[in-house]
Amino acid sequence: MCGINGFNFQDQDLINAMVKKTNHRGPDDSGIFSDANISLGHNRLSIIDLSLAGHQPMISPDNNLVIIYNGEIYNFQEIKKELEAKGRIFKSKTDTEVILLGFQEWGVKVFEKLNGIFALAIWDKKNEALYLARDPYGVKPLYYFWQNNKLIFSSEIKSILEHPVKRELNIDALNIYFRFLYIPAPVTAFKNIYKLPAGKFLVLKNKQIEIRDYYHLEFGQEHTDYQQVKNDLRKTFDQAVKSQLISDRPLGLFLSGGFDSTAILGAMQKNSSQPVKTFTVGFKTDIDYEKYNADAILAKKTAEYYHTDHQQIDISAQDVIDNFSQVAYQMDDLASNHIQVANYLLAKFAKQKVDVVLGGDGGDELFAGYERYYLNNLIDQWQKMPSILRDNFLTSKLAQITGRENLLKKINISDPAERFFSHMAQKESQVANVLKSDINHFDSVFSYFAPYFVKNIHSYTALSQKIDLETWLVDESFLRSDKLSMAWALEQRVPILDKNMVELAFKIPTRWKINNRQQGKKIYIEALRDYFPSYLMREKKRGWFSPAAKWLRGDLKDFARALLSPSYNPATTQYLDFEKINKLMDRHLSQEEYALNILWATMNFQAWYKEYFK
Repeated sequence: MCGINGFNFQDQDLINAMVKKTNHRGPDDSGIFSDANISLGHNRLSIIDLSLAGHQPMISPDNNLVIIYNGEIYNFQEIKKELEAKGRIFKSKTDTEVILLGFQEWGVKVFEKLNGIFALAIWDKKNEALYLARDPYGVKPLYYFWQNNKLIFSSEIKSILEHPVKRELNIDALNIYFRFLYIPAPVTAFKNIYKLPAGKFLVLKNKQIEIRDYYHLEFGQEHTDYQQVKNDLRKTFDQAVKSQLISDRPLGLFLSGGFDSTAILGAMQKNSSQPVKTFTVGFKTDIDYEKYNADAILAKKTAEYYHTDHQQIDISAQDVIDNFSQVAYQMDDLASNHIQVANYLLAKFAKQKVDVVLGGDGGDELFAGYERYYLNNLIDQWQKMPSILRDNFLTSKLAQITGRENLLKKINISDPAERFFSHMAQKESQVANVLKSDINHFDSVFSYFAPYFVKNIHSYTALSQKIDLETWLVDESFLRSDKLSMAWALEQRVPILDKNMVELAFKIPTRWKINNRQQGKKIYIEALRDYFPSYLMREKKRGWFSPAAKWLRGDLKDFARALLSPSYNPATTQYLDFEKINKLMDRHLSQEEYALNILWATMNFQAWYKEYFK
């Protein structure tokens, strides 16, 4: 992977400063292009064609187009053959040159042909037009500042801030963050700094910008042949993994022991003559060791089953303390997850052995693996029943079967928006214990998600998957994966989010993903069954637990108290109610109330704000 930077005016010092700021994303090479109307900069992490032929910015043979690009295109060889048939001549073995000559041949239509992860910029000298584009599912980040006809863009916000732009906190974004623990595109925590949404491209011409779709994921005609879909799924999965093994640098896998990473491991091992290098993370804790290290224990067992070259790093509470502020800085935008430090140190650990890792992101979102999809599916079915049958007895019986007494509170919620917030948002009572009353407002949060909740929703379960794919997966999961791996110049790939996989998944009926006896991934697990050891089939779905809640009551208590003090950063007293925050902390410490997520989000905000508003 790489880092890209640029702006629509000439300034050699500023473009050099931006490139220096993103050097960690591509320490192998760097370059700039500058003329009266444009400045472009690039940091290169050499993965395919390590020669100087892959140097960027790359210029087209007619000297009209200039490209800077971050990503990997997995079908670039097919596109290259198509271009060669049209007479295009290539000087390198890179996917960069394929995009460049593809744009020369087809213009913006080339973006539709790309199956991969990317963020790029193309400057058209003749037409004085700049094009920015981001991959269909937003795996690679791309930010831009737009004000007073000035466009500045980069792979990272911190690079944009090398310019003398005014740093202002976006209060609407802050409200979204404290409810969902991330900020969905196009907004960021900074006013006037935006994320280019996934599947879109931006055009700057005549001092105007326009953002257009080139890809939009829609629910397709559902398949009707179960066996055929299962066969197609297996074939598509295998091809996706195989295509992402292309690398001229050492490659490995983040192994959790769950279905997704295990399936990827099985497909990798089938295509490798050497043991796959696998990496996992555990936690140093004297409390409930097996609970918090269940994934690491299972990953080790799976590594032994597949005879991988397996490595494990163990994270302590002190590691969290030592790296907390740096992780908040590396994330750029506000997003909170108590496993961020573990992700960061795992990437650093893996970088000692490999330059590319595959990960299992996306499987739960595409194939309904999360418990909330299972519950939503039950509710969808429940609300189709005649109301006369939905009496208190049947409601109680369903709650008993699922083991979820709190389901009683949610089962009769028919409004899609209300249901979404009840499943995904933090409790309003807890938000009110963090944000000051004049800062706390719900309307902006609701208005962002409102377009998803149209009338006549066929399946809320499918809709919730779509929302997760377009928001949470992009702006929390992928943000975390990209920023915390690229901080160490480690490229992370996501084969389950292959374009062909996603489009197939969205044509699979929900009933084939979930049934009332299984939480999810039904057809997915059946299609990939021979990749799973027998013991894995007996494992129940669980989240990746960390001891964060326990640590907050013990080894991290003093650290948390310091972060949650108004003296840590007096400037944030205009946003946060520290008296209420510390009372909430007291209730968490006494186990009167579970408040890990909101407290961690507040700690993260404190550290982030101190890094970016010094």
